[in-house]
Amino acid sequence: MPKSRAPIRLDSPSEHPHVAVVVIDRPERANCLDPPMLAELARVWRRIAADDDVRCVVLRGAGERVFCAGMDMRATIPAAQRLASGERVSDEEFEGLRSVGTALLAGFDLGKPLICAVNGHARAGGFDLMLACEIRYAVPHASFALEEVALGLYPTGNATVLLPRQIGWAHAHELLLSARPIDAERARAIGLVNDIVEPDALMETALEMASRIAGNAPLAVSATRSGVRELLAMDLEHAYRRQEELGRPLRVSEDAREAQKAFVEKRKPVFRGR
Repeated sequence: MPKSRAPIRLDSPSEHPHVAVVVIDRPERANCLDPPMLAELARVWRRIAADDDVRCVVLRGAGERVFCAGMDMRATIPAAQRLASGERVSDEEFEGLRSVGTALLAGFDLGKPLICAVNGHARAGGFDLMLACEIRYAVPHASFALEEVALGLYPTGNATVLLPRQIGWAHAHELLLSARPIDAERARAIGLVNDIVEPDALMETALEMASRIAGNAPLAVSATRSGVRELLAMDLEHAYRRQEELGRPLRVSEDAREAQKAFVEKRKPVFRGR
């Protein structure tokens, strides 16, 4: 019997050191997430967060049509409704539903820069996953939608928390309240994605950026990434004070000394995260 394809894949491309690639691989069902996939995706994120060798991550969907259509309407949504009404669900369903927040990176900090290669439509939970990524590239035929209000649901992933912090207030409410899809050009215009890339160059573009990030001093990348999140909620006086506190230890790190030495010796620095 041939081995079945894992719906969540974790790859480590040898030509891109310190980069991990996570693939949502269920194209026959629009890469939508059922309870077992949610549980597995949560396990993958926890594994990556604990792996010091991984310095940057690329997330993509399998196939050429859909990045991720969100939750599986045949499995995940009915199970969630049964659980919410106090009915019994299977152990597999319960584990998947318990893992939703971690799977969607909603309240779970990966601790590593995440690049999203949006290879097609990003809807609902797929949109939430994209919002958790720091950098996003999309193919020309991609579309983006938050459809929860059209289904009588509240968008409990990342959308109401992160979207108004990432794009303009009016644009965020248009997406959240209308449930109307927007295309890739509109997404780029409102700052939802960094750029639009042809399909045959999508992963190359994402991996090139991931390698560039992974090649920088890991302590500095990590501190900068976490600093942006921390300082965002502060007033200016406290933010400037806190950024000095975050930056001070890095100036005496091994990586900083290595960068200075490499500059003098006209070579590429070898960072060790110390």
